[in-house]
Amino acid sequence: MPLNNKVAVVTGATGVLCSAMVEALLAAGAKVALLARRAAVAEELKVALAAKGYDQTLVVAADVLDRPALIAARETILKTWGRLDILVNGAGGNDPKGTTPAEQFTADTAREQSFFGLDLAGFEAVNRLNFMGTLLPSQVFTEAMLETGGSVVNISSVAATQPLTKVGAYAAAKAAVDNHTKWLATHLAPRNIRVNAITPGFFITSQNRYLLLEKDEVTPTARGKKVIAKTPMRRYGEAKELGGALVFLASDAASFVTGANLAVDGGFTSFAGV
Repeated sequence: MPLNNKVAVVTGATGVLCSAMVEALLAAGAKVALLARRAAVAEELKVALAAKGYDQTLVVAADVLDRPALIAARETILKTWGRLDILVNGAGGNDPKGTTPAEQFTADTAREQSFFGLDLAGFEAVNRLNFMGTLLPSQVFTEAMLETGGSVVNISSVAATQPLTKVGAYAAAKAAVDNHTKWLATHLAPRNIRVNAITPGFFITSQNRYLLLEKDEVTPTARGKKVIAKTPMRRYGEAKELGGALVFLASDAASFVTGANLAVDGGFTSFAGV
């Protein structure tokens, strides 16, 4: 139980990957605050976890871009459990308005399908959710760790270092998260607050399911086949496979680890494709 008596907050807690990470923290002994915009969905997760024997959870409703709501959530956690040791910045995602339908701009590509037709409002929204949605919770919740120390784990993406076609806004935002992870790790090191990141590879989520799988939910799509061909382990990841990396980075086993980025990607970022 490497996280016994530790208190964690996970943003975006109800997502496919984040809910699995919540369960990993609970299994390691932590108490976990489930932070999500929709309290009703978080309550459903709380009930599902309790059915598995994990009853040390607390629902706190907040948008990661709403500073007053985040402060209120922090105060609720401190009032309930008296401390805060771990922050997992899991909230994020993409928006079709921040993507380009065309992978490359060729002589036959319509401008509206390319970079030149990119919706700037959509681009900005993706950046705000992924980057500012990491920065703001970090600013609010690490303030509760200044005297006791703690651990922040940001959720990055393979797109941060190997930008994927179509998703330029998402790639740029996650690259900012990687850079900010190192900056904040340096800034908070004197207060014994460690800041690291996990880079998930390709996992099936509600958002990307039909981008990576056909309607039978088994056969990879054309884009999914490209992903698997570039993943040396030749498969998608399973959400539970993020748990070990998260618990390690959040625990005292990583007491001298800060500013690091741990890839859980089946080798995707290690393989050039040839």
